[in-house]
Amino acid sequence: MKIFVAGLPYDLDDAELEEIFEKFGKVNSAKVAMDKETGKSKGFGFIDMPNSVEAKDAIESMNDISLGKKPLVVKEAEERTAGARPGMNRSPDIDRNRY
Repeated sequence: MKIFVAGLPYDLDDAELEEIFEKFGKVNSAKVAMDKETGKSKGFGFIDMPNSVEAKDAIESMNDISLGKKPLVVKEAEERTAGARPGMNRSPDIDRNRY
């Protein structure tokens, strides 16, 4: 199960993120999203756990916990559809030329 986590401290790296979540079970991968231009963390990441029961336990246990200044938002990651980009979920019937 893929997990999305937001509100991460900006100095947290992949290994630390994996260490936090492996307390709940096996972690296949843990990746902090990095800005391509600056090389700095975007404050969110993804964890892949093979056991959905352990993943759900991690979500319930970690959601709303503070690792830094703000509480974490932890939930099951939503699958991206082909060609979809973040922020591009506008209604197709909006006339973009009017604005």
